[in-house]
Amino acid sequence: MAYQHGVRVQEQATSIVAPINGTAGLQVVFGTAPVNLADDPYSVTNTPVIAYSWAEATSKLGYSEEKNELGHYLYTLCASMYASFKLVNVAPVVFINVLDPKKHTKENAESSYTVEKLEAVVPITGILLDTVKVKTDPDETDLTEGTDYILSFNDDGHLVVTLVAGGAGAEAESLKISSTSIDPTAVKKDDIIGASSGSTETGFEVLRQVYPKLGMTPGLIIAPGWSHIPDVGIVLAAKCQEINGYFSCEGFVDLDSTSSGCTTYSDVKQTKEGAGCNNAHIMALWPCVVSGSLKFWYSAVMAALTAYLDANNDDVPNLSPSNKMTSITGMVLADAKFVENADGTGGTWDKEVVLDQLQGNVVNSFGVTTAINNNGWRTWGNRTAAYPANTDPKDMWFCCRRFFSWWGNSFILTYAQKVDDPANRRLIESICDSENIRGNAYVAQGKCAAARIEFLAEENSVTDLINGKLTFHQHLSPFVPAEDILNTLEFDPDALQSALTGG
Repeated sequence: MAYQHGVRVQEQATSIVAPINGTAGLQVVFGTAPVNLADDPYSVTNTPVIAYSWAEATSKLGYSEEKNELGHYLYTLCASMYASFKLVNVAPVVFINVLDPKKHTKENAESSYTVEKLEAVVPITGILLDTVKVKTDPDETDLTEGTDYILSFNDDGHLVVTLVAGGAGAEAESLKISSTSIDPTAVKKDDIIGASSGSTETGFEVLRQVYPKLGMTPGLIIAPGWSHIPDVGIVLAAKCQEINGYFSCEGFVDLDSTSSGCTTYSDVKQTKEGAGCNNAHIMALWPCVVSGSLKFWYSAVMAALTAYLDANNDDVPNLSPSNKMTSITGMVLADAKFVENADGTGGTWDKEVVLDQLQGNVVNSFGVTTAINNNGWRTWGNRTAAYPANTDPKDMWFCCRRFFSWWGNSFILTYAQKVDDPANRRLIESICDSENIRGNAYVAQGKCAAARIEFLAEENSVTDLINGKLTFHQHLSPFVPAEDILNTLEFDPDALQSALTGG
């Protein structure tokens, strides 16, 4: 060793590890998108697509307000786009589109369309631009895109063929146009549920790709327009656990409120049980909600609201999403119709659902969340779908269940860098010190009552230790919601007597 004389210092790696938190309320939304309107229609099927803004979401996936036979968004991902970026204004959101433009398609027979001011409009939605073929009518001269015409879409999603002045078809009065359109009605529940075959993953199986590709852990899983189908809802709930083998998250499942489902609050229990909706990682929702003339499956709005709540709470999911003001204007059954006023000034919904607090409490007692109008529309319900069968605090309270999942994910992300380090006392103390400092910080902020970790000799046998297994024991106590606040009022006759007699 070299001879030393004087004052010197040396540095050592910090033993307290800064936590790495995944986005607590990161929404992962499964469904269909009008990908023919996307910048690259063939690259956004069964792959995680993250969007931080309305413009990014619509450019990557397209957007359409076209409705299905029930009056909901025909393309189900569009409902979450609108709820997240317009109603609530929260980001980011991960979208997983299962509509395959190479598979879910329909042919549009060649038809003649009138040209006006060098433009012909094809009033068909979903057209894939690369399948369009244009001929002059009636002489049937084939035209070339870019040279003779340009393709675009109008605000209604209809194809616009613009003839190029000086091109081969510039003088045509009509055009013969054929094409292929995407067909969202060809997407079935099995496409959402998905499968894994070799290197190919579809539907819910794509959830596995979110963390490896984006570096974020899923926080909330939803499939509005699909989760009310029991087979889909059950698989969605199962996917909330052991993501990538060790992450957990929560999700929202809609209960069927169509005419063949639950149409009154007193039948919610039977519908929930019939759907097999009893997972602690799920909040069940009933019925649908509306905002003006737009109708949403409740999960699209509730997930956006929950993500927004987390984002404004230091990205910590300890707050309950119940009793929060929303941007909805009412509740309806899934097959409700909007009837416009004759003068064009708005309209009304039929099959409206109006619950008072007592009726909302009945729905809550079944482990289902609804909404009530109490000086403004509010979410109403704290329980997971596991309630009332499961009354473990960490499993029956939705905010507690989310806190546990979030804390577990954060622990994994933070200490993954410690795996394969020497299993010595310094490693154990580093983890314990880091976690206890972190826990004390959250306790001081009022985000939980306790969060402490310990390494117990009785939980670490010699056999485990020589096999490189270290077992820590963490105590978490997130606050439960103040669901029932009672004030006992009593008449005080002595005070009355004193006031009247001066005694």
